[in-house]
Amino acid sequence: MEITNLKVRKLFSEGPMKAVVSITFDNSLAVHDIKVINAGDRFFVVMPSRKNPDGTFRDVVHPINGEFRSVIETAVITAYNEAIDAAFAAAAYNAAMASEAAEAAAAKAAAQEAADEQ
Repeated sequence: MEITNLKVRKLFSEGPMKAVVSITFDNSLAVHDIKVINAGDRFFVVMPSRKNPDGTFRDVVHPINGEFRSVIETAVITAYNEAIDAAFAAAAYNAAMASEAAEAAAAKAAAQEAADEQ
């Protein structure tokens, strides 16, 4: 079974849940609501689940063996790290653009003030 698409749908900065991810296998099966959890110094993946009437949770879908779980976990955490890197890059770019715009506005205001004084 091959992962043919993996999409980080949401990123979270607060709390232990850091992302919600969807995976498509063999262009045939999509699994949504896989969660990336940060527990101290390590990240792990939690499969989609539903709440039972007694308050416990049960996975809706899950890998049957450790090898496939590792494949999913590695792919999801790699995609999460790439999404975080992209988000930081976009934030840095936006901050640089805002700074440039503020500097240009200040220069324009100073030039206008100088012209008004003459």
